[in-house]
Amino acid sequence: MTQRTLIGPFKQIIPMTGLKLKGAILDNELKIIDDGGMVIENEQILAIGNFEDLKLKFPEIAIHQLKGNHVCLPGFIDAHTHICFGGSRAKDYAMRNAGKSYLEIAHAGGGIWDTVTQTRKASKEELTKNTIKRANRHLKNGTTTLEVKSGYGLTVDEELKMLRAIKEADKVALPELITTCLAAHMLPKDFEGTETAYLKMISEELFPVLKKENLTNRIDAFIEQSAFSSEDIKAYFLKANDLNFDITVHADQFSTSGSKVAVDYNAISADHLEASTDNEIDLLANSDTIAVALPGASIGLGCNFTPARKLLDAGAALAIASDHNPGSAPMGDLLTQASILGTFEKLTNAEVLAGITFRAAAALKLEDRGKLEVGHLADLAVFHSDNYQDILYNQGNLKPCMIWKNGVLVFDRHKAP
Repeated sequence: MTQRTLIGPFKQIIPMTGLKLKGAILDNELKIIDDGGMVIENEQILAIGNFEDLKLKFPEIAIHQLKGNHVCLPGFIDAHTHICFGGSRAKDYAMRNAGKSYLEIAHAGGGIWDTVTQTRKASKEELTKNTIKRANRHLKNGTTTLEVKSGYGLTVDEELKMLRAIKEADKVALPELITTCLAAHMLPKDFEGTETAYLKMISEELFPVLKKENLTNRIDAFIEQSAFSSEDIKAYFLKANDLNFDITVHADQFSTSGSKVAVDYNAISADHLEASTDNEIDLLANSDTIAVALPGASIGLGCNFTPARKLLDAGAALAIASDHNPGSAPMGDLLTQASILGTFEKLTNAEVLAGITFRAAAALKLEDRGKLEVGHLADLAVFHSDNYQDILYNQGNLKPCMIWKNGVLVFDRHKAP
């Protein structure tokens, strides 16, 4: 049965339409619809414009009347998270802040392998439950779509357990979850063989099951001195290409080479980029690969931010994601992190908002969200304010008061317990 609802009036609607995918954006390029309204039909936006005009155009429509001042943005899209995991790495965080190095923490039993061990001990049901809980927390902060990676299993069976848990979580969680296989996260300590042998085993034994069960269409790999080299990954990504998987890359976090791998294999995105130099920036700017900044990792590790200003000025497409994970980025608050990145990298409001809406959608190859326009999903993040600038000005302290997902009001802070 067709259902139509007019939502409004909004003091401002910021639809994020008419903006380019790549390069710098000035704030005066943002379209602002004053005293706006939106007609929702089932899951999609049917019409958008002046609220009073829409009332006249749709005289019999149900109205969700807003009282007070509200600003409406597209629901945020977090294009890089690791929220399916077991255990905690609070001890790692304390050791890091006390001056211990990555290697020292790993030798003391911490690091990624600690999370692998704890995730393997967790049941699929436990992982599903905790993924739902974390995803719903993201929703309350404005995120209506988020990517979730495996990568803490590192065997065929354990990676499948994680990806099946994420798929189960997606059926219940309020945001939509996009799965990614990160079996190439690191060489597991209990694998008796080389990096090349491990990747060959994963590509031959895991990839076909991913396709058969429709668990994901995305393959990720960590290209780093502590993980896999550009040589190690060649056959793995060629196999992924042959099977029509989309590729994404953990690139240039501590050393360079990952960006070139991403561009060479036509990756959808290259994520991290804290170590990128002018050479990597130029490579990305002259490609179709989306650069994804992960300020949560910079905050969590106390290291440099992704050179976002340089990437934009060079003509790259820049998305911003939280990298929410138990080790390097435990905060998991996309809006706060994006606001802080904007401060340190001197990004316009338009560039930050683009990075967590339509440019983030492009990093996940999603064409039906990230903008408020006719035919797109009715994913809305609504804030109590009369000026959209307040949202980033408050650096994450101004939370959404209402969230619509697929045309349904799924969170209303006024009614929240």
